Amino acid sequence: MNDSKLKNRRKFGKNGALWLMASPAVIITLVMSYIPMVGILLAFKNYNYSDGLFSQWVGFDNFKFFFQSGKAWTVTRNTLVFNLMFIVFGKFFEILVAVVISELGGKYFKKLCQSVIILPYFVSWVTAAAFVYNIFGYETGVVNTILTSLGFERFNIYSSTNLWYFLLPAVYIWKDVGYGSILYLSAIMGLDQDCYEAAMIDGANRFQKIIHITIPGIMPTIVLLLLLSLGKILRGNFDMFYQLIGANSMLYDATDIIDVYVYRSLVEQPNIGMTSAITLFQSVVCFITIIVVNKIVKKYQADYSLF
Repeated sequence: MNDSKLKNRRKFGKNGALWLMASPAVIITLVMSYIPMVGILLAFKNYNYSDGLFSQWVGFDNFKFFFQSGKAWTVTRNTLVFNLMFIVFGKFFEILVAVVISELGGKYFKKLCQSVIILPYFVSWVTAAAFVYNIFGYETGVVNTILTSLGFERFNIYSSTNLWYFLLPAVYIWKDVGYGSILYLSAIMGLDQDCYEAAMIDGANRFQKIIHITIPGIMPTIVLLLLLSLGKILRGNFDMFYQLIGANSMLYDATDIIDVYVYRSLVEQPNIGMTSAITLFQSVVCFITIIVVNKIVKKYQADYSLF
């Protein structure tokens, strides 16, 4: 046995416990993420259940069908627009909440505020959709009830496409901002407290400490989470859109995203090849996006890049 093999065997034996601990995660990743990648072939085939992976090869016909269907630009635009809104407003409020909680006084009061803010994350989208309906419903919604009692006319939010550009980000922020702020809060808690004490001695107020110490200190975390979010720029929140919008065709032009469109296509007309082509298109665009953005970040600040 040569020296390199002997050295590798010794290294494996020395770290055997660590390999054993990591093996479940490795196996799950292989089974759930890598082995299913064989299904990429379906995007280039006219899939039928009898032939399976050996169905007729049609090349890029499935992609052509999607882009010529008239829905490609609409669902891609909606997915990009809403995801950009979720990223921009979501990150802003997550950082804001983390900073505010870190500045609160009182150990128990701080924990209470954090628990209250995180609580909506554990509410299912089915329940959240019921909340939205009971607030904005045309017949019995709280808003319309108040409007009619004041002498105003009712409005139907389920036929007003423009209002959803405000409502969907608002619901997303309400539900996810508390949970998303946890990582930023952890990063703030890990900052060197000596910097704050030095700033206090120099006469810096609370706002100046946040701007010059807290934000620069958590900037690597901000950039990292932003890169990970951009890596999913073309993957919509299926549960959210499906539960809040449902099968309301009047809102499709403004709110229909790729994930819901794929699901609806499978239910109405099960074309496995076309839906596989769409999801492959999603993955390729997300991959290119994160590579480009990571390269830009690496050019200006290499320490903040993913790789």
